[in-house]
Amino acid sequence: MLEIINLNKSFNEHKVLDNVNLKIERGSTCVIIGRSGCGKSVLLKHIVGLLKPDSGKIFIDSKDVTNLDEKEWDKLRMRIGLVFQGGALFDSLTVGENVTFGLMEHQRMSSKELLERAEEALSLVGLCGIENLMPSELSGGMKKRVALARAICTKPEIILYDEPTTGVDPITADGINELIKTLHDKLKVTSVVVTHDMKSAYKIADKIAMLYQGKIIAEGKPENIQNTQHPVVHQFINGLAKGPITEALECFK
Repeated sequence: MLEIINLNKSFNEHKVLDNVNLKIERGSTCVIIGRSGCGKSVLLKHIVGLLKPDSGKIFIDSKDVTNLDEKEWDKLRMRIGLVFQGGALFDSLTVGENVTFGLMEHQRMSSKELLERAEEALSLVGLCGIENLMPSELSGGMKKRVALARAICTKPEIILYDEPTTGVDPITADGINELIKTLHDKLKVTSVVVTHDMKSAYKIADKIAMLYQGKIIAEGKPENIQNTQHPVVHQFINGLAKGPITEALECFK
C-alpha cells in the first residue's frame, strides 16, 4: 500500500530524512518510533503531500506521488485520513462542522448528508449527540476522538496518526489505542502511527520501525523490537538515560 524509497529532506543545513526506506503492507498497522524531533512528523507530512522531498520516491498503491500537482493531491488526500498531534480542531466550527470539513471542501453534499456522515463517524469513535458542541466544550480525550472522527469521515484507505496519545492521561491513552485497533479491524484500513509511546506501539503495531539520525535503523514485529540487541533501539524502547543516543548528544555539546 505504501512504499518509501531513498527519501531525503533537509531544512537549510539540517538533514532530517537521510535515504529513508520503508514498506507498509496493505491493511497493516506500522508504528514509527523515535525521539521527539527525529523527523517522524516530517515523514508523515511527505506521505500526505504537505512536504516535498529533496529526492527519493513515495508510492501509494503502486503510484509514484512525489511529483503530483495540487489538484491531483486534493483527490488523493480524500483516500488518506490524518490525525494531527494536537487534534487541530477549528475553534470557530462546531464538532459536526469539524468532522465534515474535508467533505464540505471537496464534495457536493447536502446538509442532511453531511450531518449523517458526521453522526456515523462520531458513532464509530464512541461519541454520539455532540455535533452541535464547540471544541472548547470538549475534554482533551474527546478532542482526540473528534479529530479521529474527522479523519475517518471521508472513508479513507489509509489513516496517519501523529502522536495520538500525547497530552492525555494513561487511561485515556489506552482508550485511544483500543479505538485505533477497533477502527483498523472494522474499516480494514492501512494505518501509520508515529509515536514515542512504547506502550502504545506494542499494543497496536503489526510492525515497528525506528527512525534515528534520519534513517530507519531497525524494523520488525513488536516482539522482535522488544528483544532487540541493537544498542540504540534498546536504549530508546527501555527509556534508559545512558547509552549511545545520549553519548552521541554529549559529543555535540
